[in-house]
Amino acid sequence: MAAGDFDVVILGGGMGGYPAAIRASQLGLKVALVEADKLGGTCLHIGCIPTKALLESSELYHRVSTRGTEFGVNADKVTFDYPRIATRRDAVVNQLYKGVQFLMKKNKIEVIAGSGRLRDKNTIAVGNTQVKAPHVIVATGSTVKALPGIDFDGEYIISSDHATLATKVPESICIIGAGAVGVEFATLYNQLGVKVILLEALDRLVPLEDEEVSKEMLGAFKKAGIDCRVGVRVRGAKKARDGVSVDTEQGEVWARQLMVAVGRAPRSKDIGLEQVGVTTQANGFIKVDEWMRTSVDTIHAIGDVVGGFLLAHAASHEGITAAEDIAGQQLAPMDQDLVTRCTYSHPQIASVGLTEKQARDKGLEVKVGKFPFTALGRAIIHGETAGFAKMVADAKTGRLLGAHVVGPNATELIAEPALTQLFQGDAWELGRNIHPHPTLSEAVMEAAMAVDGHAIHI
Repeated sequence: MAAGDFDVVILGGGMGGYPAAIRASQLGLKVALVEADKLGGTCLHIGCIPTKALLESSELYHRVSTRGTEFGVNADKVTFDYPRIATRRDAVVNQLYKGVQFLMKKNKIEVIAGSGRLRDKNTIAVGNTQVKAPHVIVATGSTVKALPGIDFDGEYIISSDHATLATKVPESICIIGAGAVGVEFATLYNQLGVKVILLEALDRLVPLEDEEVSKEMLGAFKKAGIDCRVGVRVRGAKKARDGVSVDTEQGEVWARQLMVAVGRAPRSKDIGLEQVGVTTQANGFIKVDEWMRTSVDTIHAIGDVVGGFLLAHAASHEGITAAEDIAGQQLAPMDQDLVTRCTYSHPQIASVGLTEKQARDKGLEVKVGKFPFTALGRAIIHGETAGFAKMVADAKTGRLLGAHVVGPNATELIAEPALTQLFQGDAWELGRNIHPHPTLSEAVMEAAMAVDGHAIHI
């Protein structure tokens, strides 16, 4: 059996694959999309969306139960119902899943269910079906990484996948890894009253963020009662005393459950890459250029499988870039420096561009502006004054090199600095943009003005 010919066939229908399919269709191409599981991929079903739905519930519960009286809201004996929280999580996912299915029909994209494999540089085999096209986009995503000698059992030793889909929470949990996933789940469990021990092998929390952000997070987490231990290397773990004993170089750590959150690995094995000559790096990520082209002229690759920032919005942008390149309508190449990074912990973290250290390590002379939320009217009204906005600019040209926000609604505030960097703008231009008052966005404005010593409220 052979499928009809297409202009482009996409292997993987996650947050990279399905937007690529839509954009290609908009540009007049006939598109087939091969998906082994569900459209929307990891982000929609076991990643971004369900975890943020869980965090929305935990944040509401925590805010009302611990701070209600501060706001004049008297709510006695506030409790949470985790199965109900899980039901709402699933409802959110299902609504969005139906939306993606609708978009496939609306854009006349043929969705082929099944596990696909590259047969040659123009063909994907799905069972007995051969799907042919002049262009192929590989968008197979990634999977959670385990630690050597620590195997997931789904009950005592879990990954973020298991935690996301759980219908109950443990009495205590040890989390290995204090990157974005680790601190988000530490926030979730802590807000629900679970005892949390957070272990990080490097010397600070969220080690990919600006060093001042890491310091702020450590203080906030300790204040919240999270047991944070940095510079701790794990040697092994085993089930013990109706829980898990974690062996570290500093001694034993015990908790009812252990979550391993040490990153993700590309789904690049056994999909025919070697057979057709697609070059991969030693760690399995596919090598691509700025237009998402691989070493094979007919094949593009996008999303987590190519490395860079393993984020849904990065994958979507890469998919759109690849589709436009295939259609001969290139707008702009993919630039990893323009990818916003968002972490939905408490406090939230968001960043784009270079950290202060990265800029200095590049030999750049920089100037920095910071503004604390403690000085912002809207933050005081909101009741969340921890954190700051920080801008890193080139000292000679004034061009904005990086932006870092830790605090309330940071993930919403980062878009404006990101746009400034897209337009290769200067910090003063961001600062001179008239921001509404009272809003949290004023922190971004003030930090940008502070680069040149012109902040008003500090």
